[in-house]
Amino acid sequence: MKILYLLRHLFLVAEYFVRAWSISILYRDPIRRRHIMARNVSRSAKRFQKALNIELKLFGIERLQALKDKGYLMVANHSSYTDIIVLAALEELVFITSVEMGNNPFLGAITRMGGSLYTDRKNPMSLKEEIRKFSDTIASGFKVVLFPEGTSTDGRDIREFRRSLFQIALNENCPILPVCIKYTHLDGQIITDSSRDNIAWYGDMTFASHFMKLIGHSICAEIRFLDITYHPEEKTRQTLSNSVYTQMRSCYLSSNT
Repeated sequence: MKILYLLRHLFLVAEYFVRAWSISILYRDPIRRRHIMARNVSRSAKRFQKALNIELKLFGIERLQALKDKGYLMVANHSSYTDIIVLAALEELVFITSVEMGNNPFLGAITRMGGSLYTDRKNPMSLKEEIRKFSDTIASGFKVVLFPEGTSTDGRDIREFRRSLFQIALNENCPILPVCIKYTHLDGQIITDSSRDNIAWYGDMTFASHFMKLIGHSICAEIRFLDITYHPEEKTRQTLSNSVYTQMRSCYLSSNT
């Protein structure tokens, strides 16, 4: 049975790359190309969500819809590559990811073909230019996703946020939409510490082995869109980060089953 699931996913990956390659050839304007890439990511994410048997329970969806025609910064907690699938299945997004991810032969190709933005966490000298580039992307009308924990986690809690990239919202004075992602059930059973690693992908876990363990299960995820922060320029990036973190962590822990 696993082999059938794997073949289905390999087909979806191949389809994604063919469409992404075509987009990169056909669209020369970089802004237009990134918009079409984000649309392709969203299309593929819907298909992967179905293939991975991920059921979404949505809360506060009206907040996502309120920003439909705006560029903004989405801030989410991060425990697995499935976070990208569930978010992209709901909206056409551009994700900020690490240079290390971009250097991965397989995942790096997926992110590049999806129009992702890259941050070098080990090189603070590049931060100013990265913030400018990310801010310009929102100014061009994109919805940009930041995972401010800096890396994926085991999903037991939300780590303290890295504050630096909140400067993006200050530069553009764009809305911030916090999103709390919580995986609650695996195969109909409440997720516990013993089953959590079937979904959470972090540390030195390899992608291939984790993905093979993940496929064939059914997953339930709660996606909660929290209060939008308008006019972030009225705050410092420290107070902005702390405010969003407090809201998201309170939501995450209160939704623990």
